[in-house]
Amino acid sequence: MRIGFGYDVHQLVEGRELWLGGIRIDHCLGLLGHSDADVLIHAICDALLGAANMRDIGYHFPDTAAETDGIDSKILLRKTIDLIATKGYRVGNIDATVCAQRPKLNPHIPAMQQCLSEVMGIDADAVSIKATTTERLGFTGREEGISAYAVCLLER
Repeated sequence: MRIGFGYDVHQLVEGRELWLGGIRIDHCLGLLGHSDADVLIHAICDALLGAANMRDIGYHFPDTAAETDGIDSKILLRKTIDLIATKGYRVGNIDATVCAQRPKLNPHIPAMQQCLSEVMGIDADAVSIKATTTERLGFTGREEGISAYAVCLLER
C-alpha cells in the first residue's frame, strides 16, 4: 500500500466556467488555468502520482503543451489512473477537501463522487469529498481562488 498527498489552487475569474470534481457548477466566476482548471481533480492526480512516486501532474501534463490546452481534467485523471496502473497500482480510496467561500458545494458532492468514481473505475464509496470555507480569511475567503487537498491510498 502507498499513500499520496496532492494540493492545487486556481484563481477565480470572470468569463470561465466553474468545473469541480468533473462537474460544471453554475457560478458567476470560473477557475483560470491551461486546462479546465478543476482544482479537485488536479489535487487527486497529484496525490495518485505522488503515491506511485511518479512526480506530479505538471510533469506528465505540462501547461505549455498544446494537447492539454483547454482539456477536460477528467481526461487527465483517466490518464493518471492508466499511468499508476503501469506500476501495478490501483486506487484504494480518495479523501479530498475543497476550500471555497462560494459557491456552496455540499449540494454538488454526490454528483462529484459519482463522476470521479466512474472516471477512476472505483466504487463511489471510495471517494470522500468534503467542502469548507476559510471563514473569509486569505485568498479563498476573499473569493480570489479555490484550493483543494487530496490524499489517496494505492494498493497493488
